[in-house]
Amino acid sequence: MSSSKWDQKYEAAPGGLFGNSPNEYVREIAARSDFAARTGLCLADGDGRNSRWLAARGLQMTAVDLSAVACANGERLDAAAGVRVERIAGDVEDWQPAEGRRWEAVFVMYLQAPEATRMAAVQRGWIALDAGGWIVVEAFAKAQAAAGNGLGPGSLDLMYDLEEFCAWLPDAEVVEALAGRIGLDEGGRHHGLAHVVRFAARKY
Repeated sequence: MSSSKWDQKYEAAPGGLFGNSPNEYVREIAARSDFAARTGLCLADGDGRNSRWLAARGLQMTAVDLSAVACANGERLDAAAGVRVERIAGDVEDWQPAEGRRWEAVFVMYLQAPEATRMAAVQRGWIALDAGGWIVVEAFAKAQAAAGNGLGPGSLDLMYDLEEFCAWLPDAEVVEALAGRIGLDEGGRHHGLAHVVRFAARKY
């Protein structure tokens, strides 16, 4: 989907396209006893509910999204929440961080895009990780295409299966790799029972 279409969606939802609360998997990872990241990068972050929540917990956050409107909405919502997030409007398929810049955690939440874009985002996130850092992904699984409840992008090419992560990140130390059904309650666009994948790994 082009940036102009996402711009239109975010223009119509200045208070948060997917609500204002963070994703539950982001909460779960952040609550782990072995998660101690001080810096984080959110790719395809939209208007920033996840990066904003992590910033409120004390992480120094950077966020990238295709939509400039989403980034502007995010900056306004950040200010209202009393936090600061470095927001960058850019395509995660070709965005590059400054040379030598690294983060201790990378989150890719619900990037539903063609395989080349999904793979590029996950692999760029991996390259941007410090040693010992975490990469965390949650997204609609391919099984969701047959669910018929209106959730998810509808096209198999825009959805995930766990085997992809093994191919994309062969050197990752997997912490969790799960596929199943969960109840989503993330604004009007993500509400109901859905097939998802959850993947978390560390870089050593």
